[in-house]
This record gives sequence, structure tokens and C-alpha cells, in this order.
Amino acid sequence: MVRPKTKERRGHRTYHGKHKNHRGGGTRGGRGDVGKCKHHFMRSMLLGTQMGQHGFVRLPLTPDVETVNVGVLDQMAGPEGSIELSGMKVLGSGKVTRKLSVSAAGFSATAKEKIEAAGGQAEVV
Repeated sequence: MVRPKTKERRGHRTYHGKHKNHRGGGTRGGRGDVGKCKHHFMRSMLLGTQMGQHGFVRLPLTPDVETVNVGVLDQMAGPEGSIELSGMKVLGSGKVTRKLSVSAAGFSATAKEKIEAAGGQAEVV
């Protein structure tokens, strides 16, 4: 019995035709995300890939710290004159009119001078 040609050729490299011209990425329009803004636009829209965002995002060098001026501390303090400011820095704008004991994350040089000149304490937490 004679075997048909399909049986003979099955399993061979060139059974479906020539392969040399189909080896590159040009037959599928490029490799990877190539052409997502041009010829593969609908594919990228349906997949939901973002377009136009390239490169790195630089992280902020220093975190933003909340600040309070010395002039506001008189209003914030109670009758005993003690204030606790966790995570805040005290800056030296304004006047200190009474004795205050302030505990904060940081003090500027002028703020510390003004608080201690009025007879108070500046404590770093």
C-alpha cells in the first residue's frame, strides 16, 4: 500500500512551505510592544497598555515636614505653657511673649534662641 504525501511529509521542517522568510519579527509586525502607537493601536487599546510614559520617576530627596512659627506657639499653648508637636519643625518667625516648654521634631536656630531667651525650653523629640 502506498502512503499518501501528507503522511510522508508530516514532522518535517518544510512541510507547510518555505520557512526562511518567516523567521524574523517582520511577519508579525515587530517583536514585543513595537507598533502600539501605529499599526498595533487597537491591540494596545484592548489590552489597556499605557502609551507615552517612558523613563524613570525621581523620588523626592527630602520629605515635606510641617512647620510652625514661634509667633503662633503662644496661641497654641495652654495655661501651663507646654506644647507637644510630634513630626513638626518650629521656625523662628514671630515673638515669644511668655515662658514655653516646647517639644518638637526640630527647631531652627532662631526659634531655639527666642524660646530660651524668654525662659522656656526647646526639646527635640
